Amino acid sequence: MPLLLSTTIAGLAAGAAYALLGLSNLLTYRLAGVANFTQTAVGAFGAFTMVALNDAGVPLPVAVVTGVLVGAALHTAVGGIMVAWFAEGRQVVKAAVTIMLFAAIVAFGNRVFGASTVGRFPDPFAGIAFHLGGVNITWTAVITTVLAVGATVGCVLFLGRTRLGLKLRALSERPTTAALSAIPAGGLALGVWAVGGAVTTLTIILVAPLFPTDYMSLSYLITQAFAAALIGGFRSFPLTLAGGFALGALGGLASSLTVVAQYRPAIPLIVILVVLLWSQRRARWEIT
Repeated sequence: MPLLLSTTIAGLAAGAAYALLGLSNLLTYRLAGVANFTQTAVGAFGAFTMVALNDAGVPLPVAVVTGVLVGAALHTAVGGIMVAWFAEGRQVVKAAVTIMLFAAIVAFGNRVFGASTVGRFPDPFAGIAFHLGGVNITWTAVITTVLAVGATVGCVLFLGRTRLGLKLRALSERPTTAALSAIPAGGLALGVWAVGGAVTTLTIILVAPLFPTDYMSLSYLITQAFAAALIGGFRSFPLTLAGGFALGALGGLASSLTVVAQYRPAIPLIVILVVLLWSQRRARWEIT
């Protein structure tokens, strides 16, 4: 039992990262109306840019800022494609486009950084903050958790209490109507994409030492981001936050169970499947 508890607590560090990625994905969906598959591939590109600059002798703070800006710029470019050609498209079309762009960004990132290159990510917050249940909680875990909770509160207040938040919600729901109402639809939409890219890149930079740090592995964190957002129904920021932590706890718990440890990578996919089946239960039961 102590082992199960300690591994579950340890998994919460990764859970904070999943929560942040899920919140960023949800923000793009709520404000740009796109189920975005490119998110973590873009974040990984910015993060690997930071590593390459730091390895070349660029001071770490400058490398981090540059990596975040590269991630924001690349995500804005993706947003530009979506705004220019698919603003009024159906959700399934938008999702398909981002899947294709995901494949293109991953291929380009592998070409630039090397398909098997493992990033030497610095970990400036690796020190122990405190002990909980026999587990050493690092400053990285504490900072990521604080950022996730702060982002959740900030998103809820921003969308519900500010004029700009209301404009962005109108933009996602009725882009043409918003444009006709003198709301600068294009600029606001690109701003949402830029913020999403910056947040995702910073998150991956912070938590990359917790995961296999090859480009493909970090890009495929999109499954955890989608699983967390789906737990929130692609509507609720607090539930997405809880979903991220739940995924981390499940992963930590599974690592201590020999029978299921080898299936840990499948946990987000199983969660996605279960949530989708649960969300369709009413229609299915009404038919039968």
